[in-house]
Amino acid sequence: MSITANYVLDAKGLACPMPIVKTKKAMTELLPGQVIEIQATDKGSTADLKAWAETTGNQYLGTIEEGITLKHYLRKASENEVKLERTYSDVVSLNELLTKIEGNEKITVLDVREPAEYAFGHIPGAKSIPLGELEQRLNELNQEDEIHIICRSGSRSDLAAKQLSKKGFKIIKNVVSGMKDWTGPVETENN
Repeated sequence: MSITANYVLDAKGLACPMPIVKTKKAMTELLPGQVIEIQATDKGSTADLKAWAETTGNQYLGTIEEGITLKHYLRKASENEVKLERTYSDVVSLNELLTKIEGNEKITVLDVREPAEYAFGHIPGAKSIPLGELEQRLNELNQEDEIHIICRSGSRSDLAAKQLSKKGFKIIKNVVSGMKDWTGPVETENN
């Protein structure tokens, strides 16, 4: 398959949220209808870019794997296709989450990072559903529960929070700034 891109963005070696940050900036240089190829090595970038494109109106065309490099293709939306990108408004800090956990409050902690990220360190008891699998695994969550969503930096959890609220989940909280700054208890898959 031969795909012609109007712009190629090198995001290899970058972790979330940097592929999306760089993509947002590069998209401002494109004309509506033009295609960007984002080259990334972060396995989570596929789900991240798909979700970001859906929330902004840009079109996710697909991904081609070449060795360890993922080549993502997005088409820039025209003005009448663009959606204003909004962040999920109901956020909690890491300290607020830690207080709820230490107080044994009845909450669900949902970790939307990739399985390898989760395996190397997660909040004890957190449920692992990678962002890219969330749509297919909604039945594993209770719509009535208070769900605190966490990722590495707050970007994927923001996308997941918007997705769950659209699906009728009642009490959704995006945990910022994510696991990269978490100082509470952590367990690994080897524990």
